[in-house]
Amino acid sequence: MKILITGILMISLFLGACKSPNNLQKGTAIGSAGGAVVGAAVGSIFGKVGMGAIIGATVGGVTGAVIGRNMDKQAEEIRKNLPDAQVIRVGEGIEIEFSSKILFGVDQSDLSTAARSSLDKLINVLKAYPDTDIEVQGHTDNTGTESYNQSLSKRRASSVSGYLSSNGVGSSRLNIKGFGETAPKYTNSTAEGQEQNRRVEFLITANEKMKADAAKEAEKNGGK
Repeated sequence: MKILITGILMISLFLGACKSPNNLQKGTAIGSAGGAVVGAAVGSIFGKVGMGAIIGATVGGVTGAVIGRNMDKQAEEIRKNLPDAQVIRVGEGIEIEFSSKILFGVDQSDLSTAARSSLDKLINVLKAYPDTDIEVQGHTDNTGTESYNQSLSKRRASSVSGYLSSNGVGSSRLNIKGFGETAPKYTNSTAEGQEQNRRVEFLITANEKMKADAAKEAEKNGGK
């Protein structure tokens, strides 16, 4: 708890000194405060598994700023190609949620034709930025038992991950996680909300090569 409080205070002081902190400054502050600790806490407190995971992978410092610039470019490219997706820049990573298309029917994990079409557009961007890791997260509504939904969410993530890898995205970049019904973003009290919760999300973070290249660039510019 002391470490967490210290980390949050460091972030608050840093960002408070910036009139309008951008993603690079936020990432630098979080990395300096201890990304893994703060990331886990943020994810737990706010219930946003994507935010917590991305912040947990933060490098911080000038190296993190270099990574952030790369992620800004990639996020903009994704927005251009996928106007119906929510693309959120968090620290040194990107969180993507499709507002439609990458949704599933009740008790289904197979990809629809519309889902494949949307994924094809994402694949083009992912292949253009090979130095990233991609976490594919599966989710469900609250229909059925928790244990069944946990398994179903993994199948959904695996279905999407398999489609990415079969279309040129390196399997070594991909990691799947199932969250079952534990992380709903929408109300499960309506049919529409349940449909939106039957989703897959994507987290994009720097891989080791990008981190090493960013560290070299930072050192070259007098930072670290």
